[in-house]
This record gives sequence, C-alpha cells and structure tokens, in this order.
Amino acid sequence: MKVSLIQMNSQGDKAANLATVARLVEAVVAADKPDLVVLPEYYAFLGETPDEMQEAAETFPDGPAYQLMSSLAKTLKVAIHAGSVAEKVGNSFYNTTVVFGPDGAELARYRKIHLFDVEIAGGTVYRESDTVSRGEDVVTYTIGETTVGCAICYDIRFPELFRKLRDKGADVIVLPAAFTLMTGKDHWEVLARARAIETQTWFLAVGQTGSHAGGRKWCWGHSMVIDPWGHITAQCSDGVGFTSGRLDFSLTGTVRANVPVANHHVLG
Repeated sequence: MKVSLIQMNSQGDKAANLATVARLVEAVVAADKPDLVVLPEYYAFLGETPDEMQEAAETFPDGPAYQLMSSLAKTLKVAIHAGSVAEKVGNSFYNTTVVFGPDGAELARYRKIHLFDVEIAGGTVYRESDTVSRGEDVVTYTIGETTVGCAICYDIRFPELFRKLRDKGADVIVLPAAFTLMTGKDHWEVLARARAIETQTWFLAVGQTGSHAGGRKWCWGHSMVIDPWGHITAQCSDGVGFTSGRLDFSLTGTVRANVPVANHHVLG
C-alpha cells in the first residue's frame, strides 16, 4: 500500500486553503500514485478565534471542503483521509475527519474524542472544549483488505484509544494534527513512534507547519510515516509539501509474531 502525506500551512482564508489543498492533492497523485492521501487537521481553515472557526464550519455533505474532497477522490480515483474540518450539527460543532473512497463516497467519519484544553508556557491558552463538542465513537475503515484507524492531534496522548483501534483490527493508524511548536519539538516524534510501537501498526502523523494567526500561533509540522517497529520511513521537510511511503505489511506480521504484545495484555 502506498500513502502520501500532505503538510500544509492553512490560514484564515478558506477559499485559498481549498485551492492550495486541491493543487497539492493533484500534484502528489500525479507524482507518486498513492492508494491513500492524508491531509492535516483543519486543512480547510485555521483561524485565530473560536468565532472564526464556527463561521467557517460546514454541514455535511453540502459544505465546500466536503464537496471538494469527494470530487477529488472520484476524479483522481484515490482514497483521501481528509484531515479534519469544523463540522456543524445543529447548535454543536465537532472537529471531524471524513474519509472518501476512490469513488468519491464517504468511507468513514470520526469526531475528535480528546479536546485540547491547556495553557502553554508563555501564557498562550487553548480551550478547544469551549467551542467544540466531544466525539464518542472509535472509528476504523477499510481500503481493500487493510483496516485503518482514525485519531486527531491531541488524541495522541491517550494510548487507550490506540489500544482500542488495534483491538478493532487496525493495520494503519492515521493522525492528522496541528501540533503546536512548543509541544511538538519535544513530544511529536516521541509520542508518534510510541503509538506505532505499542500498537504494532503503520502510523501516519500528518501536521500543519509554520506560523498562523499573524505569527501568534506556530505549528511543528514534521509529518511522518512510521513503521510498526517505530522507525521513521518517510518525513516531510520544513514547509508546505508532501512525502510518500510504501507500507509493507509483511513487516507488520513479523513484528507482531516476534513480540506478540496483543496476546499479553493483563489490564483492560
């Protein structure tokens, strides 16, 4: 299975972001012919305030980002794990991944479970739960015979979610993110590799990069493909762009046979 990760620097102009992501998806499919393309968290809009996020939110399936991803998947005949966008449902908002198959149809929808409520050193405060409702479902989908698990950004700090994805048969886990610079430089690679090692899955960690909100927010980037032994097999350079990697599931079988941790759990 071949995968391509698209690293972005999304801003507060939704039309411009969608034009950029369309160009990047078309470019990576032409260059690398992947089976699955993965976008980062909030690829369609990454503004400064909660009000801006809510104003840019979409209802499905009629929102412009949803329609664009469905159309691209169908036209290019590729599965697209469309990072996340703000989804509006009645008076509630969710941080939502939608996955589209090569026919453009929706394969899966995952609403972020763990919401980012922290105060970063230096006084920056993030309170995602002030404006975003919590998802409840552990979500997987299949591409051919491969089971793919869904997570988003802050989820990475909660290994119990990834244990559940592995228990549901995940061979690959995808984590779109807009990981902050301050936490990313110390924790992004360590956490992503740990989740790959403990679940013995291929782990795709796909991030936003660079400055946002006029330089008041920064994201770490460093989008990566990680194998089930914890090695990084592909990684984006700094800046907007993409990387691709081939997932060898014979390695997955070898790793799981040599260290069969899934058979040795004691605590529930």
